[in-house]
Amino acid sequence: MTNIWDKFDKEIDTEGLQQDVKEAAENGTGSFKEVPHGSYEVEINKMELIASKKGDPMVSIWFKVLGGDFKGSLIFFNQVITQGFQIHIVNELLRSMGTDMEIKFTTYKEYGELLLDLMEEIDGNLEFALDYTEGKKGFSNYKITDVFETE
Repeated sequence: MTNIWDKFDKEIDTEGLQQDVKEAAENGTGSFKEVPHGSYEVEINKMELIASKKGDPMVSIWFKVLGGDFKGSLIFFNQVITQGFQIHIVNELLRSMGTDMEIKFTTYKEYGELLLDLMEEIDGNLEFALDYTEGKKGFSNYKITDVFETE
């Protein structure tokens, strides 16, 4: 009879985990201060369509705080997009970023390309005032309230 530990050893890359532990010991664990809900001036470091842990399509946006006590910290927006209302949430956020790009969903492939194109247009050119608040059922809400051109 195989016990659960043998199963884990077969299914998980234990040599890779050993290397990860070594790197964490050498480089630190990357501890960070969690950014509380509030209003922040941010830039966008990453925006892409990825697979969630369950394998569903998900939009991931990383907002980097530009000032104050949490300068340099990241606020993460992750929205699974398998239903119309979820895509609508992302579309509204993308439209509020102040570009002239047409924001619409047709296929996942095209939506992923749209996110990459939008990131290219924003990167180094725009910063944002972000209201990061607690919504229903403990989920966070993200609302861009102002757009600033960088110099």
